[in-house]
Parts: sequence; structure tokens; C-alpha cells
Amino acid sequence: MAEPAEPDEWVLGADGLWFRRGARVLLVDPGGGAGEEPRLLLVRGHDADQPERSWWFTVGGGIGPAEDPREAAARELREETGLDVPARELVGPVGERSAVFDFLARTCRQDELFYLAVVPGARARGVSTSGWTALEGDVLDELRWWGLPELAAAQAAGATVYPRDLVALVGELLGGWDGALRHIGD
Repeated sequence: MAEPAEPDEWVLGADGLWFRRGARVLLVDPGGGAGEEPRLLLVRGHDADQPERSWWFTVGGGIGPAEDPREAAARELREETGLDVPARELVGPVGERSAVFDFLARTCRQDELFYLAVVPGARARGVSTSGWTALEGDVLDELRWWGLPELAAAQAAGATVYPRDLVALVGELLGGWDGALRHIGD
């Protein structure tokens, strides 16, 4: 097996899969104007060996070996969007999941913690991809703000979104976080 793309984060697990811990952010701009709905920022990406297949997912990435998950989430948010949200302002972790997926022609497993960041005016401030690594530049295609009904309609029409129950999860969290750590399916 070839070495992983980011050897400081990915290790070969006992199950034979490349493994890393990950921190993800549910980044929401709540809107504020009359009739303005909350918007969720997602990334669309593809696997380098399957460019015709793409999917939408939350901002985030690997947690370094000695890194705090909340700090990793804030760092990933800053690197992938240019938005600087202090780690102490992230809510959660609100969810966790173990995801198995194909990446760079190998099967990987990532144990993820999800944090919520509600950032008024984030859309107006804009996002930047200038912090993307070379690999991210190759496999990440775009950032997009989604209204939850719009995202649900896109999924119903065949768009692939991870985690699959993202619309319900974010809708529930926008009503206020109850302090529970939710187990999130794929």
C-alpha cells in the first residue's frame, strides 16, 4: 500500500484501513433580513481517481496527533474558508460518526467530531480558498451556501451529501443545542 497523502494524520489501522481522527464544522449563517433563511456552507469534492463522481460535505479535516479536536475544527474552518472563528465559540461537539470512504484509491476510515458555528454575516464577509493545500486544490471543487429546503431538494434529486441526514441535523440544532452528543450515520 502506498503512503497516505498526509502521513502526519493518516495511519494504517489494525483493520487494514488508513485511519485518522477528524473535526468537522456545521457552518451556518442564520440570515437576519426579512424572509432570509439560514444557510449552511458545504464543500463539493471528488476523488482524484474518480473525477466524474462528486459529493457535498461539511468543512473540516484531520486532527493532528497532539491537537485538541475543537482547535482542529477552528483551524480547518480558517484554512478551508478564510473565516476565523475562535475555537471557544464553536458549539459542541454536537455529533460524532465513523465514516468509511474511498480516497486516493484506498479505503479509509475517519472518526469525526462535529461542531456547530453560527456566524451572522458570514456570507457577506465571503469565503476564501487561499488556505487550501495542493491536494485540496486538486480534489475540492467549490464552496456553496445552501438553504436547508434547497439542500433537501437537491438530495431528493440525486445529489450526494454527507452525512446523509445533514438537513435534519442542522435544522434540529438551529432550534438550540440540548448538550447531547448525537451519533450521526453516514
